Amino acid sequence: MSDQPKTGQLTFVAPRRAKPQRHLADLTMAERRAAVTELGEKPFRADQLSRHYFAKLTGSPEEMTDLPGDSRERLVSQLMPSLLTPVREITCDDGMTRKTLWKLFDGSLVESVLMRYPDRVTMCVSSQAGCGMNCPFCATGQAGLTRNMSTAEIVEQVVAGARALARGDVPGGPARVSNIVFMGMGEPMANYKAVIGAVRRLVDPAPEGLGISARGVTVSTVGLVPAIEKLAAEGLPVTLAVSLHAPDDELRDTLVPINTRWKVAEVLGAAWDYAAKTKRRVSIEYALIKDINDQEWRADLLGRLLKGKLVHVNLIPLNPTPGSKWTASRPEDERAFVRRLESHGVAVTVRDTRGREIDGACGQLAAATPAP
Repeated sequence: MSDQPKTGQLTFVAPRRAKPQRHLADLTMAERRAAVTELGEKPFRADQLSRHYFAKLTGSPEEMTDLPGDSRERLVSQLMPSLLTPVREITCDDGMTRKTLWKLFDGSLVESVLMRYPDRVTMCVSSQAGCGMNCPFCATGQAGLTRNMSTAEIVEQVVAGARALARGDVPGGPARVSNIVFMGMGEPMANYKAVIGAVRRLVDPAPEGLGISARGVTVSTVGLVPAIEKLAAEGLPVTLAVSLHAPDDELRDTLVPINTRWKVAEVLGAAWDYAAKTKRRVSIEYALIKDINDQEWRADLLGRLLKGKLVHVNLIPLNPTPGSKWTASRPEDERAFVRRLESHGVAVTVRDTRGREIDGACGQLAAATPAP
């Protein structure tokens, strides 16, 4: 991983690194057809490959019997290379929550988490190896930024989860991924092009993509205002989640260092514009930290900022990370915070802490290598 950043230091531009091999998930359907033509194949082979990858969730050449035997290996090696190698998988919640540590081609490590609920399957995916936003209470942010992930590396996390579900590896029988949250490692908006490419691959109907409803996709950000404005113009009805964590600039400057660049009012202004353009309710993420941001007066301030807006507040009991001086709020302070927000007519829920015991909950993804 990269050197640990100084307090408050932001890294917007990822270090220049070698890029992973091209994968069909990096490409639009037109680009896939051009790519197979370059390899001396008919354009329709791109449609067949795409159907295997996105619809049948097939990665093995042996199963692609509709492709000529002499072309199969070459097409798969050139357009469906293996991008993620599993290093370790740990589970909790009777196997319903699964965290996977992946090694990328250059040795970088990232994590994804699959969470199965009675009515849905949610995957939390990473968009960068590490993160450059340096939020002091987040394990990923403290590690610094190693590099951006490619579109296909992001998509592969979801495909791997979809394959595990289809095989019945997750208790409860075969199922499909229904929800994607870009809340794993990294700041999605700082890797904008690859993340938007991944969103399009996730929501495009098969065989162009996985065919997941855009309404089931959530893209989070600590508040990169120009990128929020750009996302609003994409025509993708995904949910925007803003990691706010403090309603006042004085505290947020410390908790979320990007606030020194774009203040609370600017971030929320961009969020309201996004809601107006997409008609999608904005999610405000707020990690409750004992004696830091959980005072009732801050709940009142937050309530006044959000009152009457198309918004929902996700309160997150702080998930402890090794060596951190901060911890979750007292239960009575959490309840009081909820009451104060509700008194302003603001919709609020307290997120369950799925994956906490496997360091798979919000703010805990650090991609630590396993002990020998």
